[in-house]
Amino acid sequence: MFDPVIAPSGTLLGLLQRGRGDGTLHALTAPRADALAALNHCVLHDPRHDWQVENRSLYYARLYLDLHGELDEIEAHLFDPEDVLDTDESRTGLALAVLGHLASYGRRDALKVLRRYAATGTSWAWALDELALRDDDAGLRALAAPVLARFGTDPEGEAELAAAVRDAFEPRPWRLWAEDPRESISTRVRAAQETGCFDRWQRQMRPSGPRPGWSVRAVFEWAQQGIDRGAVLHVPAARCLTAVAGPEDRPQIVEAARGGGDGARCTALRYLADGNDPEALDLIEGAVADGTTAVVEAAIAAFERMRSIAAVDRARGWVHRPDPLGSAAGRMLACLGGTRDSDLVLGALREAVRGEGPDAPTLWTLVDGTGRLGIVCAAPVLRHIYRETASSHLRGRAARALAATDPSFAAGFAVECLWDCEETTREVAARHAETGDARVVDQLRRLAADPAEEAEVQTAVRSRIGPDSTRRMNGG
Repeated sequence: MFDPVIAPSGTLLGLLQRGRGDGTLHALTAPRADALAALNHCVLHDPRHDWQVENRSLYYARLYLDLHGELDEIEAHLFDPEDVLDTDESRTGLALAVLGHLASYGRRDALKVLRRYAATGTSWAWALDELALRDDDAGLRALAAPVLARFGTDPEGEAELAAAVRDAFEPRPWRLWAEDPRESISTRVRAAQETGCFDRWQRQMRPSGPRPGWSVRAVFEWAQQGIDRGAVLHVPAARCLTAVAGPEDRPQIVEAARGGGDGARCTALRYLADGNDPEALDLIEGAVADGTTAVVEAAIAAFERMRSIAAVDRARGWVHRPDPLGSAAGRMLACLGGTRDSDLVLGALREAVRGEGPDAPTLWTLVDGTGRLGIVCAAPVLRHIYRETASSHLRGRAARALAATDPSFAAGFAVECLWDCEETTREVAARHAETGDARVVDQLRRLAADPAEEAEVQTAVRSRIGPDSTRRMNGG
């Protein structure tokens, strides 16, 4: 999947792509045709940089409800001939998840599209998972025959069926089908279930990797073998060293960290850093200076795991370096530094935004640290990140930091955060948004009554609109 093209943050499309609460508020006041066009664009062209962790489906489903939006364009997208050519779940996953939420809100048209796609579509397993949570037994039983027809009755087909049953995210349909009165269906599903259980048992009985009695050299060789075949094994290899290495092995491990092969060097650096070895910090600095990309990344990761006073002191000296170690030092101070480090963390935050923009990965930790340290003068930078980032997770972190640093947050961004796509951001808003705005009171009540809302959000809402709070809001 290519990185999505995100529209400017000041446009309706840009707001909806980011999942901002202002996107919903603007869409509800825009011409309905324009709002639906922007909404459909988002659902059919997933705007998330990481679709596996960022939320949008409930956000878009709620907007479809508010706009009384038709599902014609979603249906056309799902059943387009491209569905057969492009089998990547990222093409259809967001649309299917939106339909799932709409079905849970009682939209029968969404349920019908999901049923049809589960029977004929390429990403049928995703659609089936959505139906497993929302459809009734009769609707699921009707899908047994078309789903099983996807798998041949030869050994290869039965093996594929067993894998599908074993890996299903939601087992409910398969359990229903295993009890189907049609013997041709129930027999196949039960056999597939048994095969899947046997496959899982076989994998557990054939573990790969280190064995008792391995030497330090054997662990290093195993880590190198992983690199040679494209697997990163230095982290588990470092854990293995903890089990097999003794004090007499330290010189060999230090030497590997200083100039061994990539597998041995990455493993040794991680092991020494985790053990707060007195030479670990110097070895990390040396690895960043002369190591390969893999070694540099392992050294940085090992350094950021350290929690010693010595590591924090070294971070204060490294934070001005214009390299990955300097960036890591800023993140360490954001996590572990004290108020004396506020200027250093603020400098790292500003430099990251200037140099890498509002979506820089390093900002996640720096934004958290800014809020933790309560750096009030960072509020303008945090507001910029909040507005411009395409990552809804980073925006949520910026909102939490603003709640701790910006006195205007409660009457400003906290209001729109009640409509945000991320439940953690809505929770922050529910705890902070000023209730003098009528929209806030109405939205809090809606969230409290919505069965699709997360429990943490509703708990936060109830803390604001309990019996006493409700009387105050109503003026009683």
